[in-house]
Amino acid sequence: MADTRTTLIVGGGIGGLVTALKLHRVGVSVRVCESVESIKALGVGINLLPHAVKVLTELGLDEELKKEGLPTAELMFVNKFGQKIWREDRGLNAGYKWPQYSIHRGRLQMLLLNAVKRRLGEDAVHTGHHLTSFQTSDDKVTAHFENKKTGEHVGTYSADTMIAADGIHSAIRKFYYPDEGDPKFSGRILWRGITESTPFMTGKSMIMAGHQDQKFVAYPVCPEADEKGRSLVNWIAELTVGEEHISQADWNRRIDKEKFAPHFADWDFGWLDVPQLIEETEAVYEFPMVDRDPVPRWTFGRVTLLGDAAHPMYPIGSNGASQAILDADALGKAMVEEPGTEAALKAYEEGRLEPTSNIVHTNRQNGPEVVMQIVEERAPEGLDQLEDVITYEELEGIANKYKKLAGFDRETLNSK
Repeated sequence: MADTRTTLIVGGGIGGLVTALKLHRVGVSVRVCESVESIKALGVGINLLPHAVKVLTELGLDEELKKEGLPTAELMFVNKFGQKIWREDRGLNAGYKWPQYSIHRGRLQMLLLNAVKRRLGEDAVHTGHHLTSFQTSDDKVTAHFENKKTGEHVGTYSADTMIAADGIHSAIRKFYYPDEGDPKFSGRILWRGITESTPFMTGKSMIMAGHQDQKFVAYPVCPEADEKGRSLVNWIAELTVGEEHISQADWNRRIDKEKFAPHFADWDFGWLDVPQLIEETEAVYEFPMVDRDPVPRWTFGRVTLLGDAAHPMYPIGSNGASQAILDADALGKAMVEEPGTEAALKAYEEGRLEPTSNIVHTNRQNGPEVVMQIVEERAPEGLDQLEDVITYEELEGIANKYKKLAGFDRETLNSK
């Protein structure tokens, strides 16, 4: 018997598009409504961890990912002097069945958008549709949309369920939690850019340098550059700036490099020249590091939250996009396993709410990157012998604990 269920997904970002693909795969009819008038390849680099790549592979996107992303070979934490704290293989190099990919966020979003249009039809994604209000009844959800620029009403749609994939400023989350207020600012600012340079380390390495108050992250994201013996390096410079209030998390706010570059002027490690990377970058974007407190529930009858609308978290541990993809997978499986629509949404919540809440709280304590802070506190002037400062067992324990918490412990994942 054919599945006749329908779903309205509000938000055409990574989480919303993967959800559309997953629900379509299990037989649910899907409509995606996105507020912006044209979905463009915006943003900078992100990482897809093996558990998220597993989901995308099962959706038949593995060959496209190989073309658009660069498989991450290793991760290394170093102190502010560039001295090694911890190194580990990643993805296939670490024995996972699936790679870890470093990829431009915009390229991933366009890959997903094109897949949705191919499989669900061009009319499955409605852009220029900003949610203004919605109503629920015993058997459906009805949502109303307008063009945000003109204020013109552009559509009213009904479906069996509505999925809020509308990000950290989710209008649907705000409806259910009206007193929540703005995202919580960490006191830290991220400045992000992409620069073509000579490769560092393996050419597929991800490095994190510094400590919680001053950090630099870098990894290559472009397979075409790699084939030419070059690296298109995505980098993030991070500083603690205090408790100044910043309410908007805006990917597109360009900034003068002089606001932060002097703090990294002497971070030339020999194998990576941080000031040169910053200097050679044309456009730098400022992004406040924010999250929200976990909420007690995501599902309200026929409406549920997903991705950053459900669990916005600090960009620590390479988990933001990956967790949204895991949400999509869990929701699709719940739709298959539970006979009732509302029961499916509740089962999805029960499977995902606690694990993501734990990641939110752990990321506030720096997640696996806490090793950098430990070394900074114990050896602020640099390392003579790492073993005198922190043991291999302590480092390994922190790394493995986070993998289990975030759902990508190798043995567990490979056995699924």
